[in-house]
Amino acid sequence: MKILALDLGKRRTVACEYHGQTGEHQFHTIPTTATAIHDLIISVEPSRVVFEISPSAGWIADLVRGLGIELQVANANHQAWRWRSARKKNDRVDALKLAQLSTMNQLGLVHVPQREVRQWRSLIAYRHQLVARRTQIKNNIRATLEREGVSMPEGAKGWSPASIDELRGISRPLGDAERGELWRVLLGMELDALINIETSIESLEQKLDALAEADRRCRLLRTIPGVGPRLAEMVVAVLDDPKRFHSGRQVGAYVGLTPRQFQSGDTNRQGRISGQGHKRLRALLVEVSWIGLRYNPWMREVYENARRGSPTRKKIAIVAAARRLLVCCWAMLRDHQPWRPPTPVPAAAQA
Repeated sequence: MKILALDLGKRRTVACEYHGQTGEHQFHTIPTTATAIHDLIISVEPSRVVFEISPSAGWIADLVRGLGIELQVANANHQAWRWRSARKKNDRVDALKLAQLSTMNQLGLVHVPQREVRQWRSLIAYRHQLVARRTQIKNNIRATLEREGVSMPEGAKGWSPASIDELRGISRPLGDAERGELWRVLLGMELDALINIETSIESLEQKLDALAEADRRCRLLRTIPGVGPRLAEMVVAVLDDPKRFHSGRQVGAYVGLTPRQFQSGDTNRQGRISGQGHKRLRALLVEVSWIGLRYNPWMREVYENARRGSPTRKKIAIVAAARRLLVCCWAMLRDHQPWRPPTPVPAAAQA
């Protein structure tokens, strides 16, 4: 098998043309452009192209797939791809090691979805970024008022139209503020930013709602009591092709909801969840699971079974509920079946 391994850089790429049967190899240095990479692949005629995951991985994967060549995208965090004991590390060594590990099928691989899915993921992620910015702006407004001894209503009441109008009344434009009232300028600028970002979030959510409504998979997941458009779109976009997972445990591990395992001799215990995988999906699953306790009897039963009546096991129980919810979503997407409450597993199996 002839393998073309690419060590991608922002401007320059080092490629290793590797013959798996003999170990013979040679290197090429090219610009990191679509034309240069395309021409190199055509001239080398490899059986497989392999490279490490990077910001450029998406469009290069599209290029390789378009040529009908086998593709491997390596996970840089996989144990095999380590350089702790290496005495020499450069672009050529990276490319050669990548080719050698690919030949032995020892690379941890990353799934690179199609272009439309990647763009959908980016739009979903951008909404989360805007929500985080909105929270930061609200915290800045509260902190500004607190420093000046000005109180405002707690919780959602503080951001009602009436409360915003009241805050607007005590703010000042930049040109009208005197030296002792500069905090009022800061307040006004933060209020402007809050209104702008609220408008952006609203417009973005309308677009995401339209995309989710047009997607049969999102509509399928929304048959689960307590699951709304934000979780449905996130699960569909992140899992992408449900058939690439072979078990519910593998799905849970992909999102970082499975516990770490410590085994030595007769000792075999489980620790905290791994925390690896898609952080936003993991956090959203936990958030929806808390809400789902009120609307979904099955989710409440899973939670109570895992909690075992102990107030100290609430976090463990909600993680168990989030993991079961994710596995149910995956099974529904895999089988194209609407929601049917599964049989809760025993508490000992969920903890």
